Amino acid sequence: MKTFLSILLISFSLAGAQSFTVKGKVTDAQTGKPLSFANMILAGTSKGTSSNIEGEYQIKLEKGRYFFAASYIGFKTDTVEINLNQNLELNFKLKKVSINLPEVTVLPKENPALEIIKRAIEAKHKRDKKLNTYSFTAYTKGLIKTTKDISTSGNSASIDIGEKDTAALKITGLLENQSVGYYKKPNNYKEKIIAQKQSSNFSSSINVLTGGRIVQSFYKDDIQFFDSPLLSPLADDALDYYYYYIEDTVAQDNQNIFQIYFTPDDESDPGFYGRLFIADGSFALLKIDTKLNDAANPGGIFTNVNVFQQFVVYQDNIYMPIDYRLFVEGNFLGIAKFGFEINSIMYDYEINNKISDDFFDKAVLTVSGDADKKDSLYWKGVQTIPNTKDEFAAYKRIDSLEAIPKNFWDEFSFLSDNVRLNENLSITGPMGLYSFNRVEEHRLNFGFAIGNFENKRFGVTADFGYGFSDKKIKSEIKTHYYFGDYRTNRIYFSAYNKINGLFDESIKYNDLTSTLFNLISKYDFRDYYYTKGFELDFKSEVTQILELGIGFVNRTDNSGFVNTDFSFFNKDKHYRINKPIYETKINAVKGSFSFDFRNFIEDGYFRRRISRENFLPTINGEILFSDKNTLNSNLDFKIYKINAEGEIKTFGSSKLSYEINGITSEGNVPYQMLYALAGNIESSGKNFSFRTLKIGEVFGDKVFTFGAEQNFGDRLFRFLQIPVIKDMQLQFGAHFNMALSDISKGSKSILYVTDYKIFKHPFYEAGFSIGHILFPLKLEFTWKLNYRGENNFVFGINTFAL
Repeated sequence: MKTFLSILLISFSLAGAQSFTVKGKVTDAQTGKPLSFANMILAGTSKGTSSNIEGEYQIKLEKGRYFFAASYIGFKTDTVEINLNQNLELNFKLKKVSINLPEVTVLPKENPALEIIKRAIEAKHKRDKKLNTYSFTAYTKGLIKTTKDISTSGNSASIDIGEKDTAALKITGLLENQSVGYYKKPNNYKEKIIAQKQSSNFSSSINVLTGGRIVQSFYKDDIQFFDSPLLSPLADDALDYYYYYIEDTVAQDNQNIFQIYFTPDDESDPGFYGRLFIADGSFALLKIDTKLNDAANPGGIFTNVNVFQQFVVYQDNIYMPIDYRLFVEGNFLGIAKFGFEINSIMYDYEINNKISDDFFDKAVLTVSGDADKKDSLYWKGVQTIPNTKDEFAAYKRIDSLEAIPKNFWDEFSFLSDNVRLNENLSITGPMGLYSFNRVEEHRLNFGFAIGNFENKRFGVTADFGYGFSDKKIKSEIKTHYYFGDYRTNRIYFSAYNKINGLFDESIKYNDLTSTLFNLISKYDFRDYYYTKGFELDFKSEVTQILELGIGFVNRTDNSGFVNTDFSFFNKDKHYRINKPIYETKINAVKGSFSFDFRNFIEDGYFRRRISRENFLPTINGEILFSDKNTLNSNLDFKIYKINAEGEIKTFGSSKLSYEINGITSEGNVPYQMLYALAGNIESSGKNFSFRTLKIGEVFGDKVFTFGAEQNFGDRLFRFLQIPVIKDMQLQFGAHFNMALSDISKGSKSILYVTDYKIFKHPFYEAGFSIGHILFPLKLEFTWKLNYRGENNFVFGINTFAL
């Protein structure tokens, strides 16, 4: 009997919560053409939606009586009373509104649009004062468009490109999610994705790129695009930046609406241009339809960036965004056309409800653990934007393509360092199979990686190599396991018998660069030594900003020697000697800490830190303790390291990035464990490196470095107003480095090298760079400011490719 009553109560509960679908189309009554993005409002509630680009809409409602209204600027609102007890198809045919307004008086030397914008800015401030908190539900649909189909692997995606891409764009990726967002003054924001799905060629992690978090309200002063703030046409100082004029006066029901065209005063200034729709009387922003101008278009790769947003009045006469549409198309260097769309609708607003300060933390976006598991029945009950015919066809085409079995050659590339065999296993790719250095000569490499096991908690990598001249087999095996809901605890183990580069932590160049320099110019900028042993680490995020770690190191180090004189060219030239190290065995314990004040995204598996929104740096510290008595090590020493790095917004979109390193020690630190200033090879440069110093030129066990790099973007050239150059989007930067270094008596006593430099008083260098946003390199010019001698001035090319 109790079971029967329970089932009966559950049935009543489910029946009471049953929702129905109201769907239809909104068209122009005169022409029959669809009205894209028409507002669909339920009078007296916070519910609503908007139609898609084809004028189609759908909304989920519980059983009941509603007044359902369809509205569109320039048309008379149509309101229908419905008694909903089943699914319903309801079409709206809206009639245009004709108005007769008195002629606007244009005063001498006065633009009437400016007065309207002034009042709209005042209305914005009144709105801000009344709005303290809000929450909402959002549905977001994202479309990715290319001319060729996209294949994905883990968190990466690939697409074939040809010499010239002139084909039409098609939908090659879709993603959808439902989220809930929360806001509290002055700038607290938090969002949770509660359901998500995507086309079968994408991983669920792509959904973190969408949701209510990306929705930007044009009631704000700055709108972020491509990591650059652009001035809103309703910003406090917009009147000094934009030109406005009244393009038309339209109506919606009995309300007059000003249609105002705007564009930056100076076409070389980055910003928006388009149309604002502002209500007469309240001067509230009702709609904006705008595009990015050429100066705001990074590298000119976008052919169109269009933003469309509408606002609806809620309680206390507060206007809130009801949708956000972003349409982007581009063509990268004429060889890769692409596009993407974001369509978001916001509904179920709760305004000025109490939200505790404790509710907000560093997690600005959290993906619910079961977000990927929502089935079709759940999605049928969710407020969404109807799929268009093209979207239905795209889902079907992509699913059929992904159902085709993939073989080895589908994932193979001659330019890849690794080749993926399946979602859990990858092996060394063609670019990683061979390397060359003057100690091993020709070296063959092979490795594999096993990952994504245990729900992305467990992984193993193994690397093997053989040098043809030193005739030694090298190996390294690493494994890790993550604990915690967001894998915030990690245990790591590695065992190795390998060759290391001397001061490798300070060398920013890859193995391919080293191999090519060896084979072509007989120049090896590294020195090498052999090391074997193991490491064990455990790290844990004890708070959202603090990570602590502890570990143990066992290693035995031995010197390497030059074993070849081979090179394709420069046959008469000889390799320099390989610097000997202090041969020893080390047993050491280490402790570490890390403070990271950045916000993060919880993507359902991991916490992903996002860009900084404050000036606080990331701080990392480590202590390494080696002792003869307690640890049976060959040397007694302690090494203390601390690193801080961050960035500071200087003006506009410009940022000052900085890095600070401090190292000190006690006891006898072997040569191979000293800290070297990050130097460079000839005619090259790397970020946060000393451009006028060579690799390994300056080292020590008591070191302090400070590096700063200011990215001015194209502001300098736009300010100078040099014809042609001001519109080329050339990027100008400046860099500065300072260092102090010394070697303690204990470390000097076991140091074999005698030709070294120390900086007892600060060493300085400074320079500037010029590049372009489209090309991954910049030209750098750097001068030594003191300790002058060799390399007083250096020209270099800074690129990730080296």
